Amino acid sequence: MSNDNSAVSEQEIDRLFEKLNRETEASGYHLNPDIEFTRELVMGLIVNQKRYGYMACPCRLAAGKKQLDLDIICPCDYRDPDLNDFDVCYCALYVSQTVLAGNKIAESIPERRQSARIRQEQKPTVQSGSGISLSYPVWRCRVCGYLCAREEPPEVCPICKAKKDRFEAFLN
Repeated sequence: MSNDNSAVSEQEIDRLFEKLNRETEASGYHLNPDIEFTRELVMGLIVNQKRYGYMACPCRLAAGKKQLDLDIICPCDYRDPDLNDFDVCYCALYVSQTVLAGNKIAESIPERRQSARIRQEQKPTVQSGSGISLSYPVWRCRVCGYLCAREEPPEVCPICKAKKDRFEAFLN
């Protein structure tokens, strides 16, 4: 991280740490039990929030353009697959119950993210012509998979609290 860290107060770190911890536990997830390590990651989230206007993963290089970085806004699109396969997310902010209980040590894991150029070329498309007539489009939260049928996606996902821009059209 750069020297932007000096612009982050201990109070800011405390507030975001407590907020993340409350929301994470309420959603069935767990923050890394190494408090000092986790606070460093929280500081990185705050720095990125100030730098870009969104909390890009502190362990990945953000493009600085929200549309290109939607997949790495915390909690990132890769958190759940990483937790399922490795018991930690890429930056190890989120850990499984196994790691939380001390039965496994959080270790480095492989990066799942493709480059922004490849992601732009491989944007998912909604297939029409299924013969199903829908009254409303179906929206999918890219973070947790929550589905809802309505004119527009919700402002905030009721499951994981991701913002509206983290939803994608699932069925039209």
